[in-house]
Amino acid sequence: MNISQRGINLIKKYEGLELKAYTCKGGKLTIGWGTTKGVTSGMVITIKQAEEFLKRDIRYFELWVDKLIDVPLNQNQYDALVSFTYNLGEGALKDSTLRKFLNQSRYDLVPAQILRWNKSKGKILPGLVRRREEESKLFAEKI
Repeated sequence: MNISQRGINLIKKYEGLELKAYTCKGGKLTIGWGTTKGVTSGMVITIKQAEEFLKRDIRYFELWVDKLIDVPLNQNQYDALVSFTYNLGEGALKDSTLRKFLNQSRYDLVPAQILRWNKSKGKILPGLVRRREEESKLFAEKI
């Protein structure tokens, strides 16, 4: 499975586009639509490069969702999980209660678990609250 355009738009909406490297609230050097891999201080990219980085990063996180989730997913569920993992990293998904419940086919418990991931460095961030709400709703939305 691959993320849909709806899922890509969700990632873009919450990551925002920055063509010059900056330090995100999580303390990582970031550029483009939330790319952290290979970013150096002072780095500047084009929109085309940002799109290439986004495609590369999405594919990486799709592979992790595919590897870590053992149950069937519909497109909305998949999109929500790729967005979640894109933002938090594969380690968060791997070690989460969310993954445990999902792999037990307890789909109904997943939206509430998504909502729990709204902090950075122990502080609740309004942007993460909004993102998790949207991912949670997307996961629960019937196709």
